[in-house]
Amino acid sequence: MTFTLREFRQEDFTRLWEIDQECFPPGIAYSRLELLHYIRRPGAFTLIAEAGGEVAGFTVAEQTHHRGHVITLDVRKQFRRNGVASRLMDAAEKRFLAMGCKVSLLETAVNNLGAIAFYKRRGYAVLKTIPRYYERNTDALLMGKKLVDAIREQGARKL
Repeated sequence: MTFTLREFRQEDFTRLWEIDQECFPPGIAYSRLELLHYIRRPGAFTLIAEAGGEVAGFTVAEQTHHRGHVITLDVRKQFRRNGVASRLMDAAEKRFLAMGCKVSLLETAVNNLGAIAFYKRRGYAVLKTIPRYYERNTDALLMGKKLVDAIREQGARKL
């Protein structure tokens, strides 16, 4: 499957919110105001993956204090397992590095086993559990990855 990455445009907003509602259950999915807030935060960027002119997925991320933070990573069900999430994460991590970030952080629900496995395959480790992070008293895992070490490993594999 071929897809392209591009920057967020204001006219994308409603579609991104709909995708977030599809990808996450109530209490974890963002309200319109929350998603708009995160997209507009200082240091934030939103990347979109398209396949055949259709939005396949997106990520909202931000840079704060030399740390990257993945706010959300959403991939529509029919586009999963095609490398969309990996390409979005690769692009976000490269952007973090360009912004001077040394680590990438994210939160995911403790019961989102697919996401946890995906992030672990990408080199993220569980740093701590955040009690009642989401509505309905669902805990989150704070996961992190040292970006500089990851880039060194990738370079070593290419040699």
